[in-house]
Amino acid sequence: MLKNLFSSVSRPPVGPVEFLIVGLGNPGREYENTRHNAGFMALDAIAEKTNARVDRLKFKGLCGECMLGGKKVLLLKPSTFMNLSGQSVQEAMAFYKLPPEKVLVLFDDISLEPGHIRIRRKGSDGGHNGIKNIIYLSGKDTFPRIKIGVGKKPNPGWDLADWVLSRFTPDEQKALGEACDRAAQAAELIVQGKIDEAMNRFQG
Repeated sequence: MLKNLFSSVSRPPVGPVEFLIVGLGNPGREYENTRHNAGFMALDAIAEKTNARVDRLKFKGLCGECMLGGKKVLLLKPSTFMNLSGQSVQEAMAFYKLPPEKVLVLFDDISLEPGHIRIRRKGSDGGHNGIKNIIYLSGKDTFPRIKIGVGKKPNPGWDLADWVLSRFTPDEQKALGEACDRAAQAAELIVQGKIDEAMNRFQG
């Protein structure tokens, strides 16, 4: 099923970049596989399915190009740390002259359990510092986004920063992998302008 959806995998990227897909997270080995890096993991799922290499240093991040849904797409992982994600995103948007509607952001959401995703056409930052910085620097909140569930704090006494920088249990990791696969499939539809179909098929 995944191979059918990603039918354009074998085509080399040609022409101008038409869409930007950003996965949010923190760079560095110490942050690998933490809840706050769910956006990185979802972007990795897209890269894997399109045979893209996200290893070029540009726009204050790591990036790579792929064909997705018949469109040339730039995959971007900001290296600025979460709270300054907007610096990287804004540079790429300006370079390719992309409006916010052509920028899809993948990021973690503590209000959703692992394995669940939520797709939104636009909206506020919802208390997420990475999204807050993107909205602040771009001046717009009209970019589509896919929220990746990472689970809520086990109890109110947990510090939020400690929670989002904690790692997944094996069961949670499996559920997250499935969610990242669905997010990757949803991203292809969103790039094609089919966000309603993406919501109907992959949200939940």
